[in-house]
Amino acid sequence: MSDQPTPVTPADTARLEKFRRDISNPLKLKLFMLRRLPMAYLAGLRVAALTPEQCTVTVPYKYLTQNPFKSIYFACLSMAAEMASGLLAMMHVQSGPPASMLVVGLQADFTKKAVGLIRFTCPDGAAIARALAESRATGEGRTVVATSTGVDEAGDTVAVFRVTWSFRAKR
Repeated sequence: MSDQPTPVTPADTARLEKFRRDISNPLKLKLFMLRRLPMAYLAGLRVAALTPEQCTVTVPYKYLTQNPFKSIYFACLSMAAEMASGLLAMMHVQSGPPASMLVVGLQADFTKKAVGLIRFTCPDGAAIARALAESRATGEGRTVVATSTGVDEAGDTVAVFRVTWSFRAKR
């Protein structure tokens, strides 16, 4: 992939901003999660920050997210990590001509027991935008490995997820 930034039109910028505003609205986010991601809603996932460049999603330690070892179940951590990269992908998919997106790979490293509120941040919005622009220009599929890093309230890394996304422009 090229390191050159892709040109962003004013219409693209407006669509990115509308998506960001909609997801940042607590009521609209709850309705979206109830309709499309009910387990994320039940687990208490929340969007802490969303820009075209990065997204932060939180997952709390609570009754529904716990495992028998008194920490957050790895599937809940995976859900938050995937959501951090997935919201970036959705934002960029919706900012231009139709394209499909799909998770095609997942790799995770767990480094510390996850308790309390865990924040997953994915800073790969620019790479996702480039892959989508290339797919739209060529009609071929592109993949991006998006890294979501989870940190606890003390700032210690508890897990790093690498989610491989596939993008393909629709005809």
